Amino acid sequence: MFLGTYTPKLDDKGRLTLPAKFRDELVGGLVVTKGQDHSLAVYPTEEFAARARKAAAVSRTSPEARAFIRNLAASADEQRPDAQGRITLSAGHRSYAGLTKECVVIGSVDFLEIWDAQAWATYQEETEAAFAAAEDDVLGGFL
Repeated sequence: MFLGTYTPKLDDKGRLTLPAKFRDELVGGLVVTKGQDHSLAVYPTEEFAARARKAAAVSRTSPEARAFIRNLAASADEQRPDAQGRITLSAGHRSYAGLTKECVVIGSVDFLEIWDAQAWATYQEETEAAFAAAEDDVLGGFL
């Protein structure tokens, strides 16, 4: 599982060092793609393939489904971390997520999210009330 919050820095070449805690799980390869809320999503290759197959099975008669599948697939970038655990984030990905030097990598259970540090802080402030007020029917029995 991917859990926790980490604050790696983006270098001048667009490389980001993944938290050491997650490297073993990602050594076989990963996919970086657009995430929601202008973050980037990082999936182990097998997890991304399973989700992509599930998305592709949805009826494409829905404009929303077509748009989601297109954005997911078109923005996907397959990679293998280098010997130092770094991945290179494309200019398009950095622009989409508004990434600056200061980044935040968060665990989202079965994938990672990469955020610009300021965007993550703003998101947390904006969603704290909803987190505190979450009801069981929204979370499917979690609470």
